[in-house]
Amino acid sequence: MRTEFETIALSRPDQHILLVTLNRPTASNALNTQMGLDLMELFEGFSIDLQDLRAIIVTGSGDKAFCAGGDLKERNGMTDAAWQAQHVIFERMLRAILGCPIPVIAAVNGAAYGGGCEIAAAADFIYASNTARFALTEVTLGIMPGAGGTQNLARAVGERRAKELILSGLPFTAAEGEVWGLVNLVTEPAELLEATFGIARRIAGNGPLATRQAKQSIHRGLQMSLPDGLAFEIEAYNRLVPTEDRREGVRAFNEKRKPVFRGT
Repeated sequence: MRTEFETIALSRPDQHILLVTLNRPTASNALNTQMGLDLMELFEGFSIDLQDLRAIIVTGSGDKAFCAGGDLKERNGMTDAAWQAQHVIFERMLRAILGCPIPVIAAVNGAAYGGGCEIAAAADFIYASNTARFALTEVTLGIMPGAGGTQNLARAVGERRAKELILSGLPFTAAEGEVWGLVNLVTEPAELLEATFGIARRIAGNGPLATRQAKQSIHRGLQMSLPDGLAFEIEAYNRLVPTEDRREGVRAFNEKRKPVFRGT
């Protein structure tokens, strides 16, 4: 895995946790073509090589913005063909984040507008600073959300709330997002990363095969009927039975010690 990118910064403060920082602070971490390419390359890579990671945190540089949305300065004057070509990159980026087998947590530290809100909503769940603001403002520009916004927001907050927010373009607070089901936890700004790393470390301490199978079972099962979802769950469960991690978990319980999971 490449460790240096133009628009995102990577750090690994824990053996099994990767911190991904959207890093265009002078542009409020706006999503430009290069950031789309960088995120696409990074997350598509995890489908091939997990890099011994068990949790990924995505946040924004600075304390004002997570990601202010698509870079409208870059888009100014774009031809229709160039706009659509750029959007194909954003589509692949979004699918790569959604399809990442490793649990992904968004730590939203400020404004998450447009594409920034869509990146956050593509994560498995969101922790947010109480100064964070969310919005899908695309209709105010004559377009609509096109990187999962109409799908992921509606799945989180329900159809009627999603219609209100997307059709109006109104911003909403982290506290409102928590009440509506988009945000899992709201913290003081100085406590955001500490809280996010806390839950990431707890996830990373569990069986990595188990968390990945459970993640897929939840996500894919929600796209199915209940009987089909139950069948998918059992298939995912049965893949864990012959693993060394399953045996280690039972041994550790009986020996009254913390298990040492190796992902095998």
